[in-house]
Amino acid sequence: MGARPSIKDQLQRVRQDAIVGAVNRLLATKGYDAMTVDEVAADAGLAKASLYKLFPSKEELAGAAMVGALDRALAFVDELRAQAEQAEQAEQAAQGGGKVAAVAQLKAVARWAMATQLEGEMPTLPAHNSSLSASLQSNDAYMDRLLALSNRLSIWITEAQTGGQLNPQLPPDLVLYTLFARACDPVVALLKDSGQYSHEQIIDWVLSTTFDGLAHQAG
Repeated sequence: MGARPSIKDQLQRVRQDAIVGAVNRLLATKGYDAMTVDEVAADAGLAKASLYKLFPSKEELAGAAMVGALDRALAFVDELRAQAEQAEQAEQAAQGGGKVAAVAQLKAVARWAMATQLEGEMPTLPAHNSSLSASLQSNDAYMDRLLALSNRLSIWITEAQTGGQLNPQLPPDLVLYTLFARACDPVVALLKDSGQYSHEQIIDWVLSTTFDGLAHQAG
């Protein structure tokens, strides 16, 4: 057993979690460029000087939030995989076969990403040429998690294309980036802001256009 963290370490962890939570909310609602360190400190209930002791720059603040978002995504994907394995084992024992469709797993990931966005808990992706994007490229924790998530999703994408559930002529990277885009899809935000539709309706409709397109589906 490892040694219990000291009171000081526990307090520091609580402060870090409060800061990252505040950054996450501000990135989700305002975006990186509009977010200020003063707002983060106020939201987290900390003095600005205390915040800087833990995160010396705005880029590091945003990086911590992005790493946290990827950790949550990886945890969700790994739970999906575990559930699929359990379901497949149960069905094999009962009927001698059965495998959870890869496309169903991809839809579940897209649904989770949009639901997280609708709850205001998903930080927006940085612009390709932004200072945050450049900072994240040198953030080992972020890049490691991004690669791990991409690899997990790519396995399902390959299975879905091989099995005819997704168009095999589409580049797998295009499918992967389309799934990532659902986490900060402006269509989701616009439909939410209209106040006319429930979260479930929004998610179902955007999922339909993502996987089925806009053409009328007979039957």
